[in-house]
This record gives sequence, structure tokens and C-alpha cells, in this order.
Amino acid sequence: MLTRRHIRVKVMQSLYAYSQSENDEMRSEEKFLLKSMDEMYDLYLLLLDLFVEIRDHAADYIEKSQQKHLPSEEDRDPNRRFVDNEIFALLDQNTGLQNGLEARKLNNWKHDDEYVGILWNEIRNSEIYNEYMASRTGTFQEDKDFVIRIFKEVIAPNEKLYDYLEDKKITWVDDLPLVNTAIVKMLQKLKSGKEHALTRLFKNSDDKEYAIQLFRKTLLNDENLAAEMEGKTPNWDKERIADLDTILIKMAICEFLKFPSIPVKVTINEYLEIAKEYSTPKSSIFINGILDKLSKEYKEEGKLNKIGRGLM
Repeated sequence: MLTRRHIRVKVMQSLYAYSQSENDEMRSEEKFLLKSMDEMYDLYLLLLDLFVEIRDHAADYIEKSQQKHLPSEEDRDPNRRFVDNEIFALLDQNTGLQNGLEARKLNNWKHDDEYVGILWNEIRNSEIYNEYMASRTGTFQEDKDFVIRIFKEVIAPNEKLYDYLEDKKITWVDDLPLVNTAIVKMLQKLKSGKEHALTRLFKNSDDKEYAIQLFRKTLLNDENLAAEMEGKTPNWDKERIADLDTILIKMAICEFLKFPSIPVKVTINEYLEIAKEYSTPKSSIFINGILDKLSKEYKEEGKLNKIGRGLM
């Protein structure tokens, strides 16, 4: 789930928090880095669980309608296609999801069930729902297509859900696009009657180690990395350089010199994209100029100890 770019963003945020804080304990900030990455998986599990909670809320709605003093014909014989959707059942029975929720003590929707109700009402009043409920039966593929559509068009863009998640964990705001994509990909892979393994937080152990090492090496070599920047910004006073830009440049230099398996072009492109999203409008141009100049100098001086073909 976590891409290398998102790992870089997490490291950038931790380095920025460290630079702005009066706490000089590297270990505590490293714990924050690991925690913020791990909490991204909490978000993934919670959003998957949200489908089951909405299904249960809808089932409760049907039950209460049948208990009315004067139930309508629809109340007495409700269309159960939504609550019987096979995708919801697969998620409810998924051992990885249920074990993950229990192990991490994630019961948000039990405490904050009003958001489940809000989403159920939005779904029930949507054109997607009305089209789906026009018949009482359908195929597994129709169930899947419906769930993916309501997630993309109703659940994921919901502003109240967004505000709720932002209030719970500020780092979740940056995680949402990646988590939403992971959820859609998982839903697309589901097959009738088969349990599907959940997406892992890290693709492999190398990615987690990369996050730790990038954080440590950038922080521990801060003075040396700052020295590498000296003279490369003749038209910019130190005070005029955004703090985030300085951090991004140091991280990139660190990758140039201390991560032999990462191609130079990849490093430059990744940090330019991060700068476009998180820093000032002109930051990417500024950073590109410095990194391009440094990479050429390092290559001429033989400092780029890159392993493998095409990494220079």
C-alpha cells in the first residue's frame, strides 16, 4: 500500500516536526514516523469495516420499519438486495479484517455511529442505490460494481466523513487518497465465496527499512547535507528558503550519496513532485535547479556510488 513517494512524505513530515520542536530526541520522532505509517493501516481497516457497519445499519432500518404500528406493504416485504449484497458478507467474514480490527481495538463506528447513519442516508437517497434496488436479485459482479460505485461517488467524497477522519488523526488527510485506491483495488479483486487477503502496509521489509534509514541518515548527517547546499543558492538567502524546501533538498542529497540502489533521476523526480504538492508554487523549480547542479557535480567527482546499470 505505502509507495516510496508516500514514505518520503512521511519522513519529510517527521523531519519537519523535529526541526520545529524543542525536543531533540531523535528516537521519539522516529517512533512518531513509524506510528504515523502504522496508523495508515488503521484507516484502511476502518474504511473497510465501514461497509459492514452501513450494511448492519440498513438491516436495522428494515427491522424497525417492519415494527411500525401501521407498516406499509414495502415495510412488510422489504427489498433486501442491499443488505444481502455479497461483497458486504465477504468483508464481514474476512478473518484478516476482523482480526485486525480486534487486535488494534478499532471500534470507531460503534462509538461514532452517527456517521454511519449519515452515509446510509446519502446512499439510500442516491441514484446509484435506486438503480441497484430496481430489482431484488442480481449477479456477484453487479454487487461488486455497485459497492465500488457507492464508495467512489458517495462514501469517499463525503465531507463529513473527511472532517471526522481529519479530527481523529491529522496524518490521515494525506493518507486518504492512497488508502482509497487500495480499497478500490481490493474490491475489484474479490471473488464470490472466496476470502481475499488484505493489502499489506509495506510491499516488503525493504520499504520499512528504507523509511527508517532515510529518516536517520538525513537527520544524523544534517550539518554535512547543509554544507553540500552551500554556494548552490547564490540568489537566495537562507531566510528566504522555505523550511520544507531545505528538508526536501537534504533528503534528496542523502539519497544521492547514501542510497546506492536508487537512481538519480528517480530521486529528483520524486522530490519535485512532493514539492509541487506540499511546498510553495516556485519550490519545484528552485529544488530542481539545485539537485540538477549537484547531481552533475557528484557524477563528475565520482561521488555517485550507484549500483546497477542506468542508475546514474
